[in-house]
Amino acid sequence: MSSTTVRIDPHVHSDGSYDGHEPVELILEHAADIGLDAVVITDHDVIDESIRAAKLADDYGLIGIPGVEVSTQRGHLLAIGVDEMPPHRAPFDETVAWIRDHGGVAIVPHPFQRTRHGVRKKYIDDCDAVEVFNAWLFTGYKNRRARRFAQQHGYPQIAASDAHKLEYVGRAFSEIEIEDVPKDELTAEDVLAAIRDGSTSVNGRRAPIPMAGKHYAIAAARKSGYYTKVGALKAGSTAKFAALKSGYLAKSGIVRSIRGLNSLFSSSK
Repeated sequence: MSSTTVRIDPHVHSDGSYDGHEPVELILEHAADIGLDAVVITDHDVIDESIRAAKLADDYGLIGIPGVEVSTQRGHLLAIGVDEMPPHRAPFDETVAWIRDHGGVAIVPHPFQRTRHGVRKKYIDDCDAVEVFNAWLFTGYKNRRARRFAQQHGYPQIAASDAHKLEYVGRAFSEIEIEDVPKDELTAEDVLAAIRDGSTSVNGRRAPIPMAGKHYAIAAARKSGYYTKVGALKAGSTAKFAALKSGYLAKSGIVRSIRGLNSLFSSSK
């Protein structure tokens, strides 16, 4: 019995994503040049460019696998091997079930990282694999924690670059062992089945600390800006309510005063 090893980066963003930079053609060309066998475009909550990349992949000698990083009610989830958008912001477990029903695998990316919408441990009841090595982590702590979690629960382990720029594609990748299928005959379904079976190994290195630090700073600024905006909206609503209440009370006071004067004048007649 012979096996074939496939090298895949299953978590990459293109310019189809709000935070991506590169066209899929450039990503595919680069992936082939650095020795990957497949790269999955997983843009945030959009799938058009990923489907296009999967169709173009064969032109670059790659296995075409579509996917998307979908937002659930509990955080982000990689839907690998689906060719349409999963429901947006649906419950986590329902999204996992939807992905499976549509022939894909559900992988939890950068778990436990709340600043990056990672799903918290208590909400991961079921999935097909866990991303235990994400190249964009500032330190290795969360990767080690994700690996321990996957080992404790028996989930297949995946590594991915989570690249948003071309030079980081393939910085982390997964090796998939596939039995009894020649490399030139491999399909996306073969890769997905091997991931489900846990025939995976993890490879890669973290992004340089200055770049990872910049990534975290942007995330922190985005989060800070969001809460500042929410706080301003709440403050505005509170001020508006207070003004309305003050106006109402003032109006009520004037009305009561007028009624009191009318009553006084009436009694003096």
